[in-house]
Amino acid sequence: MCKPILRFSHVSKVYPIYERPTDRLKELLTLGRRKFHRTFWALRDVSFEVRRGETFCIIGENGAGKSTLLKLVAGILRPSAGHVEVNGRVSALLELGTGFNPEFTGRENVFLSASLLGYQPHEIQAKFDSIARFAEIGEFLDQPVKTYSNGMLVRLAFAVAIHVEPEILLVDEALAVGDIYFRQRCMRKVHELRAAGTTILFVSHSMADVKALGDRALWIDRGEVRELGPVDEVVSHYQAAVAAKDLQFVQRSRSDTTSEASDLTLREPPEIIEGIPNIDHRYGDGRAEILGIAVVDPYGRPLGHLEPDSDIVVRISVRARDYLAQPNVGFMLRNHLGIDFAGTNTTREGEPLPPMKPGDVYTVDFYVHLPILYPGHFSFSPAIADGPLDRYTMCDWIDNAITLQMHPANGPVYGYLHLPCRIRVNQALVHRLQTAEHDLA
Repeated sequence: MCKPILRFSHVSKVYPIYERPTDRLKELLTLGRRKFHRTFWALRDVSFEVRRGETFCIIGENGAGKSTLLKLVAGILRPSAGHVEVNGRVSALLELGTGFNPEFTGRENVFLSASLLGYQPHEIQAKFDSIARFAEIGEFLDQPVKTYSNGMLVRLAFAVAIHVEPEILLVDEALAVGDIYFRQRCMRKVHELRAAGTTILFVSHSMADVKALGDRALWIDRGEVRELGPVDEVVSHYQAAVAAKDLQFVQRSRSDTTSEASDLTLREPPEIIEGIPNIDHRYGDGRAEILGIAVVDPYGRPLGHLEPDSDIVVRISVRARDYLAQPNVGFMLRNHLGIDFAGTNTTREGEPLPPMKPGDVYTVDFYVHLPILYPGHFSFSPAIADGPLDRYTMCDWIDNAITLQMHPANGPVYGYLHLPCRIRVNQALVHRLQTAEHDLA
C-alpha cells in the first residue's frame, strides 16, 4: 500500500488561557506547582490520513480548529500530544503575511520564503518573473510589505506558494480577501495543481468550493473530529447541522412564536433581526452594516428548509453608521455551485427607502414566491448600498449568510427549475395533417 503523504495520529493541541497577564508570572514563580490558567483544547485526539494527490477539505465553524490543524502540518506549531507525519514539501497560504518580514520588500520576501523551502538563489531567480506576473502588484514588489493592502499581500503570498512546486499545498481562508478577478485565477490554479497530482489541504467556508475541489472532507467541531468521508456526504451533514443550529437561534430570539396569522401578512411591526449564521466573505465601505438575516414562512415562523412552489419571507435588518442618501437593501440567492441564481433589492422592486441617519435601523421584508427548483442547497447573501442602481456604493455585503436545503419536488426537475407550463394539442392542426397525408396517398 502506498504510504500516506500526511498522517495525524491522536493529535491534540492545548493552550493555557490566562485571565490576566500577571497570572502567567505567578505561575512561573510557583514553578508550576499552582495553576493560574484554564486550558483550551484547540484540537483533541484528531486522527486521519491523506493520500498522495488527494484534495482533502477541512470544514467547520469559526474556532473549530481548522487553522490550527494546518499550522501543525506546516510546522508552525507543535502538537501537545500525538504525532504529525508529513512526507513531502509543504507550501502554505495561511494567515495574511505568514512567513513575510514586514520590513522587507516584496522581492526580498519572495527570495526569503522560497529559500526557507530549500530553494537556491539561482532557482528562485529563474521563477521570479512568473511569480511577479501572477501577483500583478507592479512596482510595489520593491516596496516594504508593511505598506501592502490585504489584497496585495495575498496576491504575493499565493504567487509564491504555487510556484515553489509544493507536494502539499495548504490553503486557508486567506483567498477570501482577494478581489473576485484574482480569486477566480487562484481557484483555476488550484484546479490545475489538483489535476497535476499536487496534494491539497483546503480550508473554506464556501461549500461550493469544497464540493467542486474535494475528494474527501473532514468536519471538525470544537476541536474534535465530527465526521470524515466523501465530500458530498460530509458537507450535506454539516450544512444540515448549521441549518438546525440557525433554526434554534432564531427560535430563541423570538419572544412569541405560538400565534399564527390567517393570511400571508407578517405581524407588525417586524422585530429587528440580529444574527448572521455564516460569513464566507464580507466587504463594503462600512457606512452601514447588516445586523441580521432570517428566512421565515408567511406566518413568521423560521424555516429549516425550503419547499418548491412556496412562499417565503427574507427578512434583513440593517443599521446606518453614516448618512445614507439613497439606502438600498437587497440579497442574492446562490445555488450549491456558488452561481448567482437570482437577486433583488428595494430599489429594483420600486420600494425606495428614506434616507438613513447614523444609528437608524431598518428591517426589510422581501416576500418571495419560490418556483419549483431542483433539490440543492441555496444561500442568501444580504447587502446594503447607497445610491442608484447604476452607480451605487456598497456599504456592506455578506457572502452566503444563511444556507437552506431545497426539498425535492413531487416530480423530476430537469435543469435548474421547472417552468410553469400549460399544454394544449391543436386538434385542427392534427386534422389538417391527417387530411394532407390522405391526399398524398
